[in-house]
Amino acid sequence: MAQLKRTASGESRPHRSGRLRLVAATAVAAALSGGLLTVNATPATAAPRTPTTPAALTASTAPAPNPALPASDADFNGDGRADIAASAAFTYVGGKKHAGAVVVTYGKTGGTGRSVAYTQNSPGVPGSAEKGDIFGNETAYGDFDGDGYDDLVASAGGEDVGSDKDGGMATVLWGSPSGLKGGTVLKDPRPAQHDGFSEILQAGDFNGDGKDDLALATGTTAVVDVFRGGFTRSGRTGGHSTVKAPVHSEGQNGVRQLHSGDADGDGKEDLIVNGYERDTPQGYNANFWLPGSASGPRASRAQKLPAGVITDLGDTDKDGYEDVVIGNAWDSGIPGSARGGAVHILHGAATGPAYGEWEKFTQNTSGVPGSGEKGDSFGHEFDLGDIDGDGNLDLAVGAPGETIDGVADSGAVTVLYGAADGSGITTRGAKLFTQNTPGVPDSDEKYDFLGTDVHIDDLNGDGRGDVIVGAHGENGGNGAVYPLLARTDGTLRGTSGVYLSTAGLSASGTPRLGANFAD
Repeated sequence: MAQLKRTASGESRPHRSGRLRLVAATAVAAALSGGLLTVNATPATAAPRTPTTPAALTASTAPAPNPALPASDADFNGDGRADIAASAAFTYVGGKKHAGAVVVTYGKTGGTGRSVAYTQNSPGVPGSAEKGDIFGNETAYGDFDGDGYDDLVASAGGEDVGSDKDGGMATVLWGSPSGLKGGTVLKDPRPAQHDGFSEILQAGDFNGDGKDDLALATGTTAVVDVFRGGFTRSGRTGGHSTVKAPVHSEGQNGVRQLHSGDADGDGKEDLIVNGYERDTPQGYNANFWLPGSASGPRASRAQKLPAGVITDLGDTDKDGYEDVVIGNAWDSGIPGSARGGAVHILHGAATGPAYGEWEKFTQNTSGVPGSGEKGDSFGHEFDLGDIDGDGNLDLAVGAPGETIDGVADSGAVTVLYGAADGSGITTRGAKLFTQNTPGVPDSDEKYDFLGTDVHIDDLNGDGRGDVIVGAHGENGGNGAVYPLLARTDGTLRGTSGVYLSTAGLSASGTPRLGANFAD
């Protein structure tokens, strides 16, 4: 459920934890084989639906319908305008290859303001930039200390911790009126059990106490560490627990991704764990819903959901339950896949998302621009938010492998708008954006991969969700971030792009700015 956070003006704004990204999501996809996945619902065609209250609930027990919420917006300086944190994990810092950085672009009334690079050489940030640290490859935000300013957790999965090579480190950068300032290292509670501590991150209020918690995982184990909210500058948290997800944990086949949201409407955010299933001989990719509880996520009530590395949650049909949106960017061989990629929406319910209605969108769905072609990777990334300000959630979907006018892998973003009657995502009025679209900076070039990451955040505080798009292949792998500001009719207008030079970072190697945004 949404938590109301105070802005600098004293007004409340909705805030919800988002989801995280993998730079190597396409590599994960390439490693999978085909097969069948057993689910408890039948896919439906993408069409407007009439929302219904689940039969298991009476009028007195069903949660009150909530208005659709804008995308989860990070606000590190508390000015009521969204800020964007983009990874540049493979940048050189002080001559150190792949030391890594996070570029934060602060929102302002006109759209975007200053862009600041944070590295392990930045004042107040613990540690020092070293070769292969890949600082900032994964990031997550939340108000972990409860002071009204969002904080940012940055991973350094390649960090050597003492004699523990690639042990990994998580650093909290603290929000303040001037933005992110200073940092604290979270101690790894189980260093002997894994490497790459913090390489997968997700924030959420998993026990419903009103405090932002933090879940951390690695790709070498099925165990997820959960730090309860109430963090301090000295490194203390509100407590620690673990939960073991029903995914494989041998070798490099552990947790692949984490996401959060309240799909059963009980006021506690649930944890969705992506990995490889254990209940079939094939071991396909799958998601598992672990409901939140007073003690945190519970594996004992886990439900298996369809495959797809990237997930988002939001109440698309305004029935009081957050729906689970899953991107299956594979062309074939994976349950639920489609040529060019697909996006699935599983509607939340008191009994969990595995038992809700199910919709499927592809580029071959009537009303969706373009057509599904091999390698498009439609659904590789996406985000929910209210772009046109009508109170209904819209969906922006990245297809970084899209070929535009013969230019291979230039990439594209499709916007699907929420129905005016609040019944859910539709294809009516859907729009396609590329770098050849008027107002979008630069132009379509081979291997730009526009749509590597996509966010919807209100950068200028006008009540409409702006679309921020990453293109990690821009300028030969330097990468770029493109903020597109929303107009009242739901169309978008471009602003200046954010580049390595904008934040004063080195262009040596392939930094891949914009591969991941913080969630």
